[in-house]
Amino acid sequence: MSGETGGCQCGAVRFRVDGALGRPSLCHCRMCQKAFGSLFGPLVSVKIADLVWTRGARKIFASSNKVDRGFCADCGTPLTFEWSATLIDLAIGAFDDPAPLKPVVQMAVEAAVPWVKDLPGLPTPSAEEREKMAAHYAAIISHQHPDHDTDAWPPAT
Repeated sequence: MSGETGGCQCGAVRFRVDGALGRPSLCHCRMCQKAFGSLFGPLVSVKIADLVWTRGARKIFASSNKVDRGFCADCGTPLTFEWSATLIDLAIGAFDDPAPLKPVVQMAVEAAVPWVKDLPGLPTPSAEEREKMAAHYAAIISHQHPDHDTDAWPPAT
């Protein structure tokens, strides 16, 4: 894949990858859990030379003496895991189309939340429950940036 785009939830920071994407992974370390506010950090590496910031600038937090983490200062979306002079990891969920970026390895599994392995077995809402929720979901007006670049962002108020 190349020419992939993405960015933060509010659209203040956008990026494009002009080269090949590296290895998609899940990191279970406690720092990734905290940085993503989640059970793990889904990341994919790219060459820094292939990464173009097309809108805005990420804010940086030095989460350790070895890693900087980039995020949107406006909406808080995690964007980067910066650990090398030549490579950078991007948050998979920040891509406009994260579906092709299926992780192929899990890192720091010793720090994984014990019940994360049970997630696929959790029940999902029945068809009747989904039908009841449909009206609620249909009434939601999203303020999220669309999953593609557009000159019409932010929308006129």
